[in-house]
Amino acid sequence: MEPLLILAIIMISLALVFYTWGVWAEHRKGKLEPKHLILFLIGLFFDTSGTITMSVIAKGSEVVASGINWHAITGGFAIGLMLIHALWAAIVLKKKNEASQKSFHKFSLLVWLLWLIPYVSGAFIAMR
Repeated sequence: MEPLLILAIIMISLALVFYTWGVWAEHRKGKLEPKHLILFLIGLFFDTSGTITMSVIAKGSEVVASGINWHAITGGFAIGLMLIHALWAAIVLKKKNEASQKSFHKFSLLVWLLWLIPYVSGAFIAMR
C-alpha cells in the first residue's frame, strides 16, 4: 500500500474518532459545550484533509472512474454538513441560549449519521 494512501486512511479514521467523540460526548452531557465544538472542528479538519489526499491519489491513478460518483457526492455533502454543524455550534455557544444548547444534540446525531454514509461507502469501495 502506498504511503499517501495510508496517510489518507489515517486522516479519515481520525475524523471518525474525533467527530464521533464530539457528537457522543455532547449527547451524553446533554448540552453543547465549547470542547464539543473543538472536537467537531478537529474531525472536520481530518475529514477535509483525508478527502483532499484521496482526491490527489484518485487524480494520479490510471483507474479513475469518469464523472461524479455516489461516494464523491455523499462525501462532499457530508463535509458541507460538518461545516454547517460546526458553524451552527459556534453560533449557539456565542448566543448562550440554554434551550438551544440542550437541543443541539439532535442535529449533531443527524449530521453524524449522514456523515457515516460516505465513511462506510468509502470502506466498502476500498475492500473491492
